[in-house]
Amino acid sequence: MKIFLDTANIEEIRQAHAWGVIDGVTTNPSLIAKNGKDFIQTIYEIAELVQGPVSAETIAQDTEGMVREGRLLAQIHPHIVVKIPLTPAGIAATKQLSSEGIKTNVTLCFQSNQALLAAKAGATYISPFLGRLDDISQQGVGLIEEIVHIYENYDFETQVLAASIRHPKHMVDVALAGADVATLPFGVLEKMFKHPLTDAGNAKFLKDWETVPNNNIEEAVRDWLAKQ
Repeated sequence: MKIFLDTANIEEIRQAHAWGVIDGVTTNPSLIAKNGKDFIQTIYEIAELVQGPVSAETIAQDTEGMVREGRLLAQIHPHIVVKIPLTPAGIAATKQLSSEGIKTNVTLCFQSNQALLAAKAGATYISPFLGRLDDISQQGVGLIEEIVHIYENYDFETQVLAASIRHPKHMVDVALAGADVATLPFGVLEKMFKHPLTDAGNAKFLKDWETVPNNNIEEAVRDWLAKQ
């Protein structure tokens, strides 16, 4: 499963990229506004840093406007994926852009019927929002399972991009459900590293290591190599 970071914060992306675990980035108008920096320059910098898919969302609400914006956004960087809302106008725009070889991410999916339409239109990614469904007492991961099953039935190439990830358990759930991608906030990514037994075990190893003679590994290895 690919892991995307859901943010427009360059410092968060730089840190996650340094860990070597992210494959791409998703943004949206809210994240761009929160970042408070130039939209186009931010998208370009993200794509240059990540060198993987970066979703940039259209703002127009009509098909013609989405297509125009999508074509322009795709020129910013080869890794740009045009993000389009799951509306009739958006699906029509997805069909047009996909036919031109422009990658698309159809967003705000909340039911399998919508995902089927996006796949029929040739979307590169479909973004079901499981966290928002959980918020209204519906089973978000169940939607991921349904979409994965439907796409497998008909060999659709559209990738299932699980969005609205709220906590590390969501990551486990969508991985078990077979999502192709999960996009998550930086804070959730940080939490994926954490377990009290990991921290306790590491602390014990370090304490025990203090009793080992010549316990500076770099110096010990250099000394040993010099004697060979």
